[in-house]
Amino acid sequence: MQQERNLYDVVTLSTDLPEEGLAKGACGAIVAIYLDGKAYEVEFETPTGTRVVTVPPQLIEEAG
Repeated sequence: MQQERNLYDVVTLSTDLPEEGLAKGACGAIVAIYLDGKAYEVEFETPTGTRVVTVPPQLIEEAG
């Protein structure tokens, strides 16, 4: 069972997303929730700027 997430929760990636230029452990904030939590739009800060990516819940975990 996936943990319920809320807007502005801080999360980390649980895997690399090389096509997005993001590595496992990248930290971001949830900025949109789709289909009752079946997908999340997460804003990440990178050395080259901000990147917004839509990911399924299994690719993110609570930052901590």
